[in-house]
Amino acid sequence: MSDQSKPSDTTFNPSDHSHRRHNPLSGEWVLVSPHRSKRPWLGQEEAPTPLQTTPYDPKCYLCAGNTRINGIENPQYENTFVFTNDFAAVEQQMRESTACEHALLQHTPVAGTSRVICFSPDHSKTLPQLPQTEIVKVIECWQAQLNELSQQWDWVQIFENKGAAMGCSNPHPHGQIWATDTLPTEAIKADANLRRYYEQHQRNLLLDYATLELEQQERVVDQNEHWLVVVPYWACWPFELLLLPLQPVKHLNQLNHAQTDSLASIMKSCLTRYDNLFNCSFPYSMGWHGQAFNRGNQDHWQLHAHFYPPLLRSASVKKHMVGYEMLAEPQRDITPEQAAQRLRDCSTKHYAA
Repeated sequence: MSDQSKPSDTTFNPSDHSHRRHNPLSGEWVLVSPHRSKRPWLGQEEAPTPLQTTPYDPKCYLCAGNTRINGIENPQYENTFVFTNDFAAVEQQMRESTACEHALLQHTPVAGTSRVICFSPDHSKTLPQLPQTEIVKVIECWQAQLNELSQQWDWVQIFENKGAAMGCSNPHPHGQIWATDTLPTEAIKADANLRRYYEQHQRNLLLDYATLELEQQERVVDQNEHWLVVVPYWACWPFELLLLPLQPVKHLNQLNHAQTDSLASIMKSCLTRYDNLFNCSFPYSMGWHGQAFNRGNQDHWQLHAHFYPPLLRSASVKKHMVGYEMLAEPQRDITPEQAAQRLRDCSTKHYAA
């Protein structure tokens, strides 16, 4: 190569040079600093989350037949089990509010309900370790809860905090549902940006994004007939994932049997890749975002799930959102494209199987 054809020092390469990426769902930006991944690591290392090996723990408040802290005995459930959280974050009764004393000191009452979903009676099996048929039962439980809760509440948030690193207070594999009479902050941002794109283009933002990712194939981790899993272009967390249906779907309770089965399949696949990445029970917070209820036309909405895992370099090195991230904007070192390649390289057969 001649000197004239060599790239100059000012040539931009997103795999090597710092840049910002825009998140069209939140309207926010993330700083990407790929050159920092080459620096030596002297930060905090935490003990990896071990795999559970005991299918029943007599001291666990969530195991079948055990008594919870409030004295209520769990049934001998055989698949999923749902109950109202003994320490619910929101109350069903709406309280009357006094007038705000100042424009800078505003508050408003909120009503709703908080529920716990035990995925299985097996204390030792997280979602990627369950058979696909049992993951289908978890999805069907989510769907049934949506059908019920959407009759009364505007927003139904399905989520899971997996692992002690994510603040999970009980190791028995479980998730939660919080339903409220108003949209929470993240939902408000997504709703506004999805609506704005739809009004400008007469198309759905996330369906357009899925088409783009399928064309480029740079950030795709898993795909099947009905679903797509990518490390999103704007990912904040090192191995963040976005799970999308490939057809118009506003929420989980609109899925047909084929879509439900293939969702269980792709969830098992991508979550197994997570565990295999560092040979540990991979911690994360995940949640589903779908249409708001009782709010008129929702054609701008498209169902999607976010997976936010904290692990960075190994089972014991975690990414922390501190300093610049807390005071300015999120920042990441490895690019989403590099993260997607590492996850694609992982087996879909669980390392502990």
